[in-house]
Amino acid sequence: NPRELRPETGLLKMRKELGLFANLRPATVLDQLIDASTLKPEVVKGVDIMVVRELTGDVYFGAPKGIEQKDGERFGFNNMCYKESEIRRIAKVAFDLAMKRGKKVCSVDKANVLDVSQLWRDVVIEESANYPEVELSHQYVDNAAMQLIRWPKQFDVMVTGNIFGDILSDEASMLVGSLGMLPS
Repeated sequence: NPRELRPETGLLKMRKELGLFANLRPATVLDQLIDASTLKPEVVKGVDIMVVRELTGDVYFGAPKGIEQKDGERFGFNNMCYKESEIRRIAKVAFDLAMKRGKKVCSVDKANVLDVSQLWRDVVIEESANYPEVELSHQYVDNAAMQLIRWPKQFDVMVTGNIFGDILSDEASMLVGSLGMLPS
């Protein structure tokens, strides 16, 4: 099935063309559904997290991308990229939400090894100056994935890029019990 005919391709194009840059994925564990989670009740009781995922940048939209023949073998590549303005607008969404919630934002990146994530972190820090009431923290995506299951109550609003948010928002669904129990 050629990639251009797959439903995901149309969905990504539609998001980009309509400017639908923010996905808000709440993960709220209701007392009545606490047993739906595979995690211990004491881990998930009271969890109320909002994952804010940037939808129109990152590796899904970066260019160049493709599969080529190089040195006698196939070579696949994608480009993970963000513009400062894209990061700033999603950070603003996260901070605005945090002001209405628990006043905490955790920015998730991989700034220790990815230049694009270092830019992400720098811009989020800059934007946080406009929200002095909000506590900003940072986690690398691998640690955030572990912490989301280990101690989810530490999070209020999580803000992250497209690919990391794709994974983390699906992982957060397991706090509630399944992906089908989360709005998107």
